[in-house]
This record gives sequence, structure tokens and C-alpha cells, in this order.
Amino acid sequence: MQGNIGCTRRSVLRTAVVLAGAAGAGLLSSERASAQAKVPNAAMKYQDHPEGDKQCDNCLQFVPPDACKIVEGPISPKGYCIAWVKKA
Repeated sequence: MQGNIGCTRRSVLRTAVVLAGAAGAGLLSSERASAQAKVPNAAMKYQDHPEGDKQCDNCLQFVPPDACKIVEGPISPKGYCIAWVKKA
């Protein structure tokens, strides 16, 4: 069962692709691209607890102490969302 969160996966992906292309082409400043690329927590299924060993503080998108390159607003370092990517 899927709740109505006002944002479809397709619209989130479409926005991410457009922003990534524009930023890669140098059309947007990094500050503006970063501000526009943020997605609401609900759209990324953010939770303030880990999913197994997957948690924000070991994610490539995490910006210490409590921010994310993708999810808007403050986040918990021990949180998790569907954008999680293991740090190299």
C-alpha cells in the first residue's frame, strides 16, 4: 500500500536528472543547484533510525553534522532514506 505524499518517484527522478545535467554543464552555481536538489523527507522515505547497517553517517550524501545533499532539513546521523549510498 502506498500513501499519497504529493511527490511521485518519476517527478523526483526527473528533477534530479535535470538538475544534474544543468549543474554538470555549469549552468547553475553549486549553491543554487544544492538548494534546488533537496527533496522532502517523505519523498525519500526518510526515517530517523538506521536500516540495518545503512545509516546517514556512513552515506555518501551525508554532510556533517546533520545535513544531507539530497534530503531537505536537518537529519539524524543515525537515520536512513532510499537515497543511501555507501561511502567509499
